[in-house]
Amino acid sequence: MIMVSAHVKKAVLFTVFSTFLTFISLNAAGADQQGNTKGWKAGVARAVITPDEPIWMAGYGSRNHPSEGTLVDLWAKALAIEDANGEKVILVTTDLLGIPGKMSNYIRDQIADKYGLTRSQIILSSSHTHTGPVLMDALFDIYPLDTKQIEVVRKYSSNLEKKMVALAGDAVRSMVPAQLYSQNGVTRFQVNRRNNKEATLSKQTDLNGPNEYSVPVLKVVDASSNLMAVVFGYACHATVLGIYQFSGDYPGFAQIELEKLHPGTTAMFFQGAGADQNPLPRKTVQLAQQYGRELAAAVDRVLNEDMRKLAPLISTAYSEIQLKLSTPPTKEELMKMEKEAKGYQQRWAVSQLAILRKNGTLLSSYPYPVQIVKLGDQPIMTLGGELVIQYAIELKKLFGPDIFVMGYANDVMSYVPSETVLAEGGYEGDTSQKVYGMPSKWEPDIQTKILKEFEKLAVKAGVKQVVQ
Repeated sequence: MIMVSAHVKKAVLFTVFSTFLTFISLNAAGADQQGNTKGWKAGVARAVITPDEPIWMAGYGSRNHPSEGTLVDLWAKALAIEDANGEKVILVTTDLLGIPGKMSNYIRDQIADKYGLTRSQIILSSSHTHTGPVLMDALFDIYPLDTKQIEVVRKYSSNLEKKMVALAGDAVRSMVPAQLYSQNGVTRFQVNRRNNKEATLSKQTDLNGPNEYSVPVLKVVDASSNLMAVVFGYACHATVLGIYQFSGDYPGFAQIELEKLHPGTTAMFFQGAGADQNPLPRKTVQLAQQYGRELAAAVDRVLNEDMRKLAPLISTAYSEIQLKLSTPPTKEELMKMEKEAKGYQQRWAVSQLAILRKNGTLLSSYPYPVQIVKLGDQPIMTLGGELVIQYAIELKKLFGPDIFVMGYANDVMSYVPSETVLAEGGYEGDTSQKVYGMPSKWEPDIQTKILKEFEKLAVKAGVKQVVQ
């Protein structure tokens, strides 16, 4: 019988325990059999999407002719992210007014089919620049397009769809080991346009709200800690400029500034709940550049501070709520408007009559997209349409101040007013529905339905509510 000393026993036990801890540690980090730690992977891709011929520009019904050149190029940029379990998310940001539902559905379905994803794993985002091109089926009633211009818009839109699908693939194929970090910054050039008159703003000593000034920042670095991509947002209309030259407005200048500050990185902007927020004062290129620098400075400050490191785990949830529209106008009311109205209101009446004659009825509800993408412990809430600021405020009450809120995502079909804005009426609550070709405004329960759907999605995505 071999006798083993107490000292040797302790040494053996220590070695076994240490080996066990190492094994647990490696597996917790997602290590493979060769000892290589699994973590995030990320890839980026980008493409110029500036039209190469004159085309009608999106956002302002007062324009009376197509584009006249380019101030700065428009971009589409893609970020593909993969977690330790092989789950992916693809974000595509664009210098566009907004991607309509039909186009968005086609692009997302193509990406999903090619890469084995679902809509919950894909985000299409628009900066809402008002110096970008018109897209097919997007706010058509406000633009006096002739047959030739409609064909130009159709051709551009078709090419854009192909380019965005290819861009997502380029990002997936370029993925390399990475680390992700998140944090919220702040800047304050947005002004609530419903509660502050632009014409007399210079005389005001106080600004009226509501407002929400956060600047969400997602940092992506490679294995050598080189900055690969920075994704950032802000809740403010991109309406500094109304010129006839293409530009990304202040979000475009912010991206340019960040890419100058950090050579080799790809800067990607997403619009927040900025439907009732304007950059004021405005109207000059210099102001657009100023706001771009201010936003870039807010992002750069966050990048240079301690940010929260995100564990390599993705969870997603997605749904489309059937939001009801109020009672539409009658055929007689539309026929009267067709005869008596002018401009986009007459074109709206004509288009609604055409729908009524074809289908026998007008639209009574709409499939509204809501989504949660959780990267580590960073929730990103995405909502379609032109989202007013109250949604960011209410979602942060429910899920905490650190969440990211992204509007204008996956489908920009109309303004999405809060209960307050809907009751008050005005452009965002009522008349803007005509601009988007909707037959009537939303039902009063729109805000309640959207927030309740997020509560359901949060359970699926593993996002906890704030304890009240």
